[in-house]
Amino acid sequence: MTRLLPRSLFGQVMLAMALALLVAQAISTTLLYRAAEQRLELALANAAAFQLITGQARAEGRRDSGRPLFSRGERGEFRGPRLPRRLRYSESETSPLTAADIRLSDREAALREVLEAQGIGVEQLVVARRATLADPLIAEAQERFPRLAARLRDAPKDMLVVGLRQQGSDTWQVARLPIPPRDRSIVRTLVFQTVVLFIVLFGLLWFVLRRITRPLAALADSTRRFGGIGHPETPVHPTGPDDVRDLIEAHNAMQARIGAMLDEKDVMLGAIGHDLKTPLAALRVRVESVEDDTARARMVGSIEDITRTLDEILLLARLGRTDRPAERTDLYALLVSVVEEFEDMGEPVVLLEGERVAAPVHLTWAKRAVRNLVSNALRYGGSSEIALTRDGGEAVIAVEDSGPGIPDDRIAEMLEPFTRGEASRNRATGGAGLGLTIARAIAEQHGGRLVLANRPQGGLRAELRIPA
Repeated sequence: MTRLLPRSLFGQVMLAMALALLVAQAISTTLLYRAAEQRLELALANAAAFQLITGQARAEGRRDSGRPLFSRGERGEFRGPRLPRRLRYSESETSPLTAADIRLSDREAALREVLEAQGIGVEQLVVARRATLADPLIAEAQERFPRLAARLRDAPKDMLVVGLRQQGSDTWQVARLPIPPRDRSIVRTLVFQTVVLFIVLFGLLWFVLRRITRPLAALADSTRRFGGIGHPETPVHPTGPDDVRDLIEAHNAMQARIGAMLDEKDVMLGAIGHDLKTPLAALRVRVESVEDDTARARMVGSIEDITRTLDEILLLARLGRTDRPAERTDLYALLVSVVEEFEDMGEPVVLLEGERVAAPVHLTWAKRAVRNLVSNALRYGGSSEIALTRDGGEAVIAVEDSGPGIPDDRIAEMLEPFTRGEASRNRATGGAGLGLTIARAIAEQHGGRLVLANRPQGGLRAELRIPA
């Protein structure tokens, strides 16, 4: 369900506003509909009372002039369907209810209140809903007057039958009222109102949200680029509301400060490298004067170990500081070049057949990460197999060996600097403990990750996962 929801601030606010507006309009529609129903019920009750009172007056005065099915106003417009007077009011010795009728108790109570308010004593009162053409009196009238049947085709389908027996009387007064169709204008008005509200509110909301989300998107892009290349770019121009402007200005100040600190770190690392390598080079020259070959070889090896360790530390510290963007590269061709380097040194490295996958990478860093993984596999497993696959949106470079693997509780620890798979500090058996750390840093610099896992058949599988 959450996958169907918008993930951006703009989309979520617009969706929330749309749902809130729909709920509000649904509540408004319900209230208006109930009010219209109450008005209709009250109008029917008043019309029934009026018809009973006037019908009785006409009956007592013996006035009986026919009326057409429809009545016209002064300007000639139709005011609504009406039954002929003889059908609207009649008197009977028995109740007008039939076996098929269902009494409407709510309407009986409302009509009783109206009649009693007019001073009419109610002995019995019945109200029922009946199909117009199913009424016995109307059916008889249609048979006697064929022209009436044609007119009744335009009358409402249902009507209200009201029977009243007043106190002290044995005669039932019967009134028949066509029930008008429901007023559709309310629905049309609410639909039109909803459309207008959507257009106005969504237009204003779109304008306000764009003023907020555009500068936030520019800020996110700037932060993402700064995290990728490590160099501050042109400050983001503060736009939008004051809160967003303050955030952008704070980000620009932070980015400038971090950039200055990184530049200072690079200068310091360069100085350290120069100050350390110069005496190491001088020491290397002096060692050549040592006559004992064994002692001289050990001294030279120690100096070279120190130099390589220093190079790896400086590389790890400077990783990610580049002015050049990543270039889309054929990763299989990259692996072929790395494997050829190891083959030239006589190392047992095999590249399995795989699909061609391209990804944006820094070529030098990517090669260094693969070299470190292959070197680890050769050091601890004696051989290495490399495979390239695609897993969803990631390019996966897998390096496997047949060595002892890593205890599961130490896999995370092995990615930390200066952590080695064996306890000795001998470079020939374990290195400086920076190979996996550098590989992980390179993967993260490309927006990916380094995953280590023990193989079921023995050995270690190292996966360099890079977004493709």
